[in-house]
Amino acid sequence: MSVKLIHRLLTEPDKRVLWKFMWNFGWKGMRAVERFQKRLKHGKFFPAFLFISVTDRCNLACQGCWVTPCSPGRELDSAALNSLIETCKRNGSFFFGILGGEPLLHKGLFQVFERHPECYFLLFTNGTLITDEVAGEMRRIGNISPLISIEGLAEVSDERRGGRDVYARTMAGLECCRRNRLVIGAATSVCRSNLRDLASESFVQDLARRGVHYLWYYIYRPVGPRPAPELALSPEQIVELRRFIVEIRRRAPMMVVDAYWDHEGKALCPAAVGMAHHIGPGGDIEPCPPLQFAHDNIRDGRALEEIFSKPGFLQSFRDFASRTTTGCVIMERPDLLREFLLQQAARDSSGRGTGYGELAAMRPHTSHHVPGMEIPEKSAAYRFAKKHWFFGFGAYG
Repeated sequence: MSVKLIHRLLTEPDKRVLWKFMWNFGWKGMRAVERFQKRLKHGKFFPAFLFISVTDRCNLACQGCWVTPCSPGRELDSAALNSLIETCKRNGSFFFGILGGEPLLHKGLFQVFERHPECYFLLFTNGTLITDEVAGEMRRIGNISPLISIEGLAEVSDERRGGRDVYARTMAGLECCRRNRLVIGAATSVCRSNLRDLASESFVQDLARRGVHYLWYYIYRPVGPRPAPELALSPEQIVELRRFIVEIRRRAPMMVVDAYWDHEGKALCPAAVGMAHHIGPGGDIEPCPPLQFAHDNIRDGRALEEIFSKPGFLQSFRDFASRTTTGCVIMERPDLLREFLLQQAARDSSGRGTGYGELAAMRPHTSHHVPGMEIPEKSAAYRFAKKHWFFGFGAYG
């Protein structure tokens, strides 16, 4: 962690917001991973983190997005969200990634966050709906960090996001967060069309000037109804991205996050090890956000602890994925994944009814598992954190 980052964290965010970030997210997050590991040693299972897609509605239509708005739209009501959070708290998990669609279209969301001041919520948003009023509410509540998705600079953003002036509107939302002194994150899905622009020191420094405190790089997955497989990174580009992340961490004035590699640079999948699972907007309990297949639903009446811990679809998926690859099974072996899902009689929970067909049409791609090209962490702080907690803000599987 650089001196500049420490100075920025101590001077830029509101002090109460910073304390919530350090205690609810940092300390409690580490404790959640330790409890997760301890449960595994005793043959028990409950994920350290939970990711929740609260709605399938969105104001954009991005390439490679796995979420399709249904008619009528699917949305988890406040009662369901509160129940999920209470269950996780009982099991020592206090961190939640909140996704959509666009989660800011869920009108009761901030009231849910305010009801659980001991938890922390990472809000995955495209940023275009953030106003000073919205950012001010996040500051008032205190336990929310906006993670604003940036899919490229101006021209590429419009192409990737399926809208007009998306980059400018996203930057305007980011500025509202800066003015309201939030702990701010940015996330980017790196693909062929934006690799040169986003995996660059100039991009990192520009985001730091705009108030971003952590930056999450993740790899584009060609999934969903508009997969755009031509955007998937080559093995050489994946290694290039990994090398950039490792090098920039040592001097960037922000935290640079990934959720794909351990401290030795070996590939891993958080869903395969069970560190994080996903609840879809229809209440379906899924391995990870891009893999929209399920057996169980939170409205079925079974306790979440039982669904996670008893033998069933999720445990079978973890075993299957771990045997198949340490990388992303969706990208590397869509054929075997489809075969596994059919054997499990898994239900397509996408809302499109085309999940099996999409997997059948998908050709294999290299994921973050590139054997023989592992690049260990060079930053002592990141290496220590990954070795002991694998604290990559939870992650996609």
